[in-house]
Amino acid sequence: MAGNYFGVLVSDPWLQNQFTQVELRGLKSHFLTMRRETGSLTLGDLPSRMSKLKNVGENLTEDERAAFLHDSYQNLGDEVDFELFLRVYLNLQAHATSRMGKGAKNSSAFLKSPTSTLLHTISESEKASYVGHINNYLGEDSFLKKFLPIDPSTNDLFEIAKDGVLICKLINVAVPGTIDERAINTKTVLNPWERNENHTLCLNSAKAIGCTVVNIGTQDFIEGRRHLVLGVISQIIKIQLLADLDLKKTPQLVELVGDNQDVEELMSLPPEKILLRWMNFHLKKTEYKKTVTNFSSDVKDAEAYAYLLNVLAPEHNNPSTLVVRDALKRATLVLEHADRMGCKRYLTAKDILEGSPNLNLAFVAHIFQHRNGLSTPEKPVSFLEISPDEAQVSREESAFRFWINSLGVATYINNVFEDVRNGWVLLEALDKVSPGIVNWKIANKPPIKMPFKKVENCNQVVKIGKQLKFSLVNIAGNDIVQGNKKLILAYLWQLMRFNMLQLLKYLRSYSLGKEFTDSDILDWANTKVKSTGSQSCMKSFKDKSLSDGIFFLELLSAVQPRVVNWRLVTKGQTDEEKQMNATYIISIARKIGCSIFLLPEDIIEVNQKMMLTLTASIMYWFFKQPIEDQRSCGSSDSDIGNQLETSSTSTTYDTESEASTD
Repeated sequence: MAGNYFGVLVSDPWLQNQFTQVELRGLKSHFLTMRRETGSLTLGDLPSRMSKLKNVGENLTEDERAAFLHDSYQNLGDEVDFELFLRVYLNLQAHATSRMGKGAKNSSAFLKSPTSTLLHTISESEKASYVGHINNYLGEDSFLKKFLPIDPSTNDLFEIAKDGVLICKLINVAVPGTIDERAINTKTVLNPWERNENHTLCLNSAKAIGCTVVNIGTQDFIEGRRHLVLGVISQIIKIQLLADLDLKKTPQLVELVGDNQDVEELMSLPPEKILLRWMNFHLKKTEYKKTVTNFSSDVKDAEAYAYLLNVLAPEHNNPSTLVVRDALKRATLVLEHADRMGCKRYLTAKDILEGSPNLNLAFVAHIFQHRNGLSTPEKPVSFLEISPDEAQVSREESAFRFWINSLGVATYINNVFEDVRNGWVLLEALDKVSPGIVNWKIANKPPIKMPFKKVENCNQVVKIGKQLKFSLVNIAGNDIVQGNKKLILAYLWQLMRFNMLQLLKYLRSYSLGKEFTDSDILDWANTKVKSTGSQSCMKSFKDKSLSDGIFFLELLSAVQPRVVNWRLVTKGQTDEEKQMNATYIISIARKIGCSIFLLPEDIIEVNQKMMLTLTASIMYWFFKQPIEDQRSCGSSDSDIGNQLETSSTSTTYDTESEASTD
């Protein structure tokens, strides 16, 4: 128990992501105190014993806590272990927040990608819409077609989602190639372990494409918790529907702007804002005098839709649509117009009148996909032609963006280079990675109009970076304010690396209290692979031999022997074989519980930074497993301790010195 107390406090990867180590230790101490007082602890004991917990004790009475637990759990006599205690605490915390009225602004998981825990009810209209989407896009899937189509009037969606396959497949529809389907467990009947692997794979993959799943765990899917399952599905569908709202995919969007400065501004906007700009661009051609600023109140009367569809498809227009006075009738005519265009509805006339933001967004996004009404540029747009270096910058921006969002920061990031310029989100990320390090008394909260206030925030960001021993030579706060891409990426890489090394350091029963270095991670990986009898070796994190993927497959097999199906592994000799191995590596790493944000190209091209984060993530996952599981993979406590003690005194590889400059 001592090892677990100071090292692995909880084994569930999702729960580990909900708390800092300091918070976990505090909650562990509180839990042990409660259990000592009673000898054992049941769900029924918790309402009276959680009064001293932050938020839960302050904002809910004992009766309110008891009523919530009575409604949420079938048997209050069940004994509570630490992980169940944490889940109850999170659920009560969300319940307290929603009762205080803070949940309203976060009610639109589809639009804002927030944590979905606050949604304890679901919209039947949204469920029906998402079921229709799933039936349409996955109806012919070889595995799922025996379950589809789903009847939207039932709860079959949540039953089918319990094995994890449907959501994994939906992620691949939204962002093709995200999950190597060879890694999905698709037997007719899955055992609990296999089902948990599928959900772990789907949650880590959802994070990797930009979903926020901070308060959602594998158990929520297994139990079929409807509001949480629907929250994840809605975010995945949103990503799919908004995928084309990008200048690289749809260069016709250049018609929405004038000079290059406007183009840069457009490229930095989130997809929802681009969609609104597109809608207003067409509405300006009509007699409609208003500006649409949201997908709720501004479209409730369906008038904007009537004018928009008349511009995009006048041949399908019903003249009555623009003159009818009854809003419900107008909304009905709008949807009939959309049907004649071949657009999927995603909503009903009633949903339009009620201003459902999620469904209105889906409706407009699908209209854009089907007929955007923009002109194709006569010649290639120069600013869309990117060099290999720029492509690498774009991939790193995506990786860091998804990583920051996965931390659960309050500000959702749409574009790293634009959204960090006021310094606030970087301060939020620093506070997540190193709680208490930010001096919030001198921080300036957005919206920030005065430029010097942004500089003040960014100066604190740089100061904290130096405090954390980042390499920040000749970097000032104003460089971040000005959006210097190279320096921003350098800072974020060091922050991500620091976070990973800190996570490893918290496993003190293995690190012996020593600071981890890049060379420790490298030596650990080589030792693990060597222990299997393999002769493979990683000389550094930029070793070109890594491009075939074999070393990482052997490493994954060393830490979890059952996870790699070697019949699916190629020799990695051709580009196609390397691609297959790389996608397989990423999927099975996520499947066992690694939270990683790299792409197959990062492995094939041997991106030094991403090789380090991949290796460190596997190492962190391995050290979190119970001692018995580690021994089954050929390591004893003394082996691990000796290995790390030896590696911590070895020569530091070039990766560490180059970490902040590459």
